[in-house]
Amino acid sequence: MDLTGKVAVVTGSGRGLGLAYAQELARRGAAVVVNDVDADVAQAAVESISGSGGTAVAEVVPVGTSEAAQALVDRAVGEFGRLDVLVNNAGILRDTTLWKMTDEQFDAVITTHLRGTFTCTRAAAIRMREQGEGGRVIAIGSPTGQVGNFGQTNYAAAKAGIVGMVRTWAMELARAQITVNAVVPVAATAMTETVPFLEPYVTALKNGDPLPPYARKQLGFGSAQDVAGLVAFLASDEAAGITGQAIGVGGDRLALWTHPTETVVEFADGTGWSAEAIAEVWGQRFEGSKQTVGQQFEPES
Repeated sequence: MDLTGKVAVVTGSGRGLGLAYAQELARRGAAVVVNDVDADVAQAAVESISGSGGTAVAEVVPVGTSEAAQALVDRAVGEFGRLDVLVNNAGILRDTTLWKMTDEQFDAVITTHLRGTFTCTRAAAIRMREQGEGGRVIAIGSPTGQVGNFGQTNYAAAKAGIVGMVRTWAMELARAQITVNAVVPVAATAMTETVPFLEPYVTALKNGDPLPPYARKQLGFGSAQDVAGLVAFLASDEAAGITGQAIGVGGDRLALWTHPTETVVEFADGTGWSAEAIAEVWGQRFEGSKQTVGQQFEPES
């Protein structure tokens, strides 16, 4: 899975999952533009890559605006002459329940995750189409965007929107041989260490202790490095035929998410559906197929 000669931009790659993605791409030969809002953190990430024999530079900019997106693309082209891979990873959390969430909390998350993914992909797609040699766009989703999560209205909206954009861009960019996929990761990061039921597993990883099979398989939970292999695969020539997919990864678990699809369908006989007719058919045909909300796990044995 050699990425020698490829140039990648990884947003939000100063620490956590983004850093793991950047390090893995560099380890496989890609030149990487590291991005963070903290110059010291970004430089430390660059040094971790160069210290291991990789090639990286830092671009310190908050993802979200068109100007930031263009700065990232320009840095890649200016330093390395081209752009082949974009990993949209930058993100923040502003968790609270619906009735407490402020406009500012909602907008901040939407700007970084959703608008940032849009602006960075647009800038990258323009450059990749000009190069005429295809490319790889990898956007980072979340189980929250697939099934929802308590206290994460803004984050759920952004991550669900990202997968919707990925499926649209896969169609729009297919002719240019640019693949677009979403990675749906679960890993120990600053974003997950506050989740109560994951706390013992996060602590175990921090202490260097192995995780039990339940965590790594049923929960699909592990380290950031457990996720990075999927990003490297999707960035490679091996994944040229894969586009428009949402792929989950974490711990020992690799999964392909389906898109929303109709599970029960009934037809009226030329009259449309009145409220009374819906009430009559609901219990017979639809009640048993109602969908769950939130992640569902088998209990630990």
